[in-house]
Amino acid sequence: MQAVAPIMTEPEDKKPVSRRKARKQAFECLYGLIFETAADERSLRRTFKRCPHDVVEGEDDTGQDFAWDLVLGVWSRQTEIDALIVRFSKNWKLARIAKVELTILRLAVYEILFSPDIPLRVALNEAIELSKRYGDENSRNFINGILDAIAKAVDSGEFAVTKEL
Repeated sequence: MQAVAPIMTEPEDKKPVSRRKARKQAFECLYGLIFETAADERSLRRTFKRCPHDVVEGEDDTGQDFAWDLVLGVWSRQTEIDALIVRFSKNWKLARIAKVELTILRLAVYEILFSPDIPLRVALNEAIELSKRYGDENSRNFINGILDAIAKAVDSGEFAVTKEL
């Protein structure tokens, strides 16, 4: 009997983690920060590393990098983002907005205004997907209404952001 040589294969490249999965991780981390705030970027990084994530063996770190960029961006611009949420929610006080919806809004507003590579429609659609997963039956319409108003303001040139609706 003749020995069969083992088949040699090239190591597979790691698969990229989807941005949707990274957004989910960013959402979960940001939601947790509502209850336990981070005093500085170092403590924010520690909190982020403790957050659950869906990265499996064979996936690369790009999703983790994207999720971290979202968390850091929202955290560092939260005051500015919150002011816009209040303005475009027709003067709802932040305390009246459910924490899930507030977190989704913060994430989406950050992507709309401060992530030039994220199209408006993508930011809106991803926020709606998060609201379907984490919110209640009213979340979707509430979030969509506020984000649509912000997207129209971006489209009309109100902000120094160039994105098409």
